[in-house]
Amino acid sequence: MEVQGRIKMVGETQTFGGNGFRKREIVITTDEQYPQHIMVEFVQDKCDLLNSYKVGQEVKVSINLRGREWVNPQGETKYFNSIQGWRIEALQAASTDTGLPPVPPMDAFEPAGDLNEDDHDDLPF
Repeated sequence: MEVQGRIKMVGETQTFGGNGFRKREIVITTDEQYPQHIMVEFVQDKCDLLNSYKVGQEVKVSINLRGREWVNPQGETKYFNSIQGWRIEALQAASTDTGLPPVPPMDAFEPAGDLNEDDHDDLPF
């Protein structure tokens, strides 16, 4: 799955426990009628993927939905969901710089009026 939008926040890398579990969070604001602020977490070696991204950038984030079950000390079962990112890429405005000169719109060309339909052409089709 993917989430697209503008970066609202990039968190610092956090380290947990004795085994050095790492987590870093980013918030993406979607561009729709009712924008959503989606928190995505990157874990372990994926934390470093966020190093070159800044607030305000348009991005596309590839995600997985994760869910887990937890039983508290009173015996009640609780369920938790998380959104885990595994790839992020910057979105750029459509670039028209192809190295070629711009092509004018079709209505800028005048139709050829001196066609002689009796002329034989040698095209094979």
